[in-house]
Amino acid sequence: MKILEKQEVYDIVLGAAILGTGGGGSLEEGLEIVDNAFQEGLQFKLANLDDLDGDDLVGTPYSCGSVSPLSSEQQKEFDKLPKLSETVEVTAIKSIEKYFGKKLAGVIATELGGSNTAAAMFVGARLNIPIIDGDPAGRSVPYLQQTTYYLQNIPIYPMALVNKFGDTMIITNAVSDERAERLTRAAAIASYNQVGVVDHIGSWKDIRSALIPNTISLCLKVGRIARHCKKENTNLAQVLVKKFNGFFLFRGIVSKVNWEAKDGFTFGDIYVDGKDKYSGNTFRVWIQNENIISWKNDKIFVTVPDSINIIDNNRNSPLLNPDAKVGDDISIFALRSHEQWRTEKGLEIFGPKFFGYDIEYKTVESILHTSE
Repeated sequence: MKILEKQEVYDIVLGAAILGTGGGGSLEEGLEIVDNAFQEGLQFKLANLDDLDGDDLVGTPYSCGSVSPLSSEQQKEFDKLPKLSETVEVTAIKSIEKYFGKKLAGVIATELGGSNTAAAMFVGARLNIPIIDGDPAGRSVPYLQQTTYYLQNIPIYPMALVNKFGDTMIITNAVSDERAERLTRAAAIASYNQVGVVDHIGSWKDIRSALIPNTISLCLKVGRIARHCKKENTNLAQVLVKKFNGFFLFRGIVSKVNWEAKDGFTFGDIYVDGKDKYSGNTFRVWIQNENIISWKNDKIFVTVPDSINIIDNNRNSPLLNPDAKVGDDISIFALRSHEQWRTEKGLEIFGPKFFGYDIEYKTVESILHTSE
């Protein structure tokens, strides 16, 4: 068990935002979450996979909904409602602990992302339990069922849902993870785009094997590198590609963006005109909360489950959705997905065809080898 220093916590949140493929929530919100924890004198703990006992109860807290801002009319209605004094994720944990009659011994980030990883860390700090060094995605994902839990046939329920106003639901059974996703998404839509969730409540011995290990430690390494790159004014994307055997995809200027909130998701496209050695080329990224599919010169390029990550070169920071603006100077790079996602079942739930595109998945390394 490791007690995290303040700078380490900030680096983890920054690293999670970079690895979150454009989703996983706001980096600024994530930093604010951990700032508030430090102001309260809370302590962050990181547990490796050998620190917990097999019968320990663990859970996965996070926030679900659209990353789009509220309309002015929605904001007026939102402002009229009472608000919780505690975060929705903490309230969800307390609700599920009451249901089980047992305290959680550790929490797991549902994905890597600026606010969702920070939210899980805050829950751990608030309840004086550790965040576990692993997650069930290895990046950010749009749907609840897109987890390695699903691949390992671990049920998503029981699960608790809480919104900012205090409405609370316990789902004791769901026909499928897809149904749980629909129910949760409906609750988020009815809650002005956000609901706090804790799911996959189970004994550590049943949960452990499903996790992608050491991903929080990876976020720490990435965040530390990003901090040094910003100080030294070196291109963050290029450094990360070299350090983690990634792939530099494109550099250019954002020429067009579009966004819409629909069915509890943020959909959109980022269009980029090439710069430097990429001059005369174009790039497009299609988004459903996260960066999902890309095209280079109008031809299919890198897709899920491999990650498509965007860096704002002027700030040397992750460009998250829906923050892209015309004129942004960006670098785009990719990292290989975890092998579990490249299986038949993994591609069925998190390949390009899942998102309605008739595209056969090709690994990022095969695409880049072919295009060289």
